[in-house]
Amino acid sequence: MKPSVYTKRDVNYIIRAAEPEDAKELSEVRWKIDGETENLDRVQGEAHLNEHRFRQLIMDDSEKACNLFLVAEADGKIAGFSRCEGSSLQRLAHQAEFGVGVLQEYWGLGIGKNLLKESIAWAEEAGLKKMTLKVLQTNEKAIKLYEACGFEVEGILKNDKFLSDGKYYHTVVMGKIW
Repeated sequence: MKPSVYTKRDVNYIIRAAEPEDAKELSEVRWKIDGETENLDRVQGEAHLNEHRFRQLIMDDSEKACNLFLVAEADGKIAGFSRCEGSSLQRLAHQAEFGVGVLQEYWGLGIGKNLLKESIAWAEEAGLKKMTLKVLQTNEKAIKLYEACGFEVEGILKNDKFLSDGKYYHTVVMGKIW
């Protein structure tokens, strides 16, 4: 995949395929992102991927036609990442699941939106027919973005997440079919 260059509010960033050399920084970025928001599945430190595990994930994804791992790089640092994970199972091989994370200091620059758009373009080019994702019901900004990119609500996982306020929240399952 050829890197793409974006600019917003005088910040330049590129979106490119993740490389094994990104593993250490990705490990640190994901750990930080997990502590900045409750919109993701993990509490900071849970299911942590160290440098070695990220390196292996990047190498595995680069060898699978049904997977894509992207990073957004701003100011020479990784500002966010996204991943599409497909399946080698014949009945599921037409789809991939999308996930994204962006460091809070880079919110509002369109990084998440552009990671999503690049992933959709990749999925279409790869011949996939569907992308799916899950989003916390309270993440209205993300839901609006996904809807603007053609995703529709496919279902609700009730009381799916237990957050720090001691309450349960639903997860919205969304999909885009073309």
